[in-house]
Amino acid sequence: MIVDLIAATTTKTGLQVHCELDANSYPKGIVVSDAEMASINIKRADFHGEWNYAIAPSDQLPEAIVS
Repeated sequence: MIVDLIAATTTKTGLQVHCELDANSYPKGIVVSDAEMASINIKRADFHGEWNYAIAPSDQLPEAIVS
């Protein structure tokens, strides 16, 4: 199971990843408007910014992402 693979992740510097499966049900078909998307304070990483990004509250600057 993928959760087991993610939970086993570590780094040489000591990072440990903890995760758990969220088995809740969520509604489908919720539409987010272009205006709502534009209001998100998002900073995309140089490497695969579609996957790697930081989101901060709209009144704060997002922290830099290490690529």
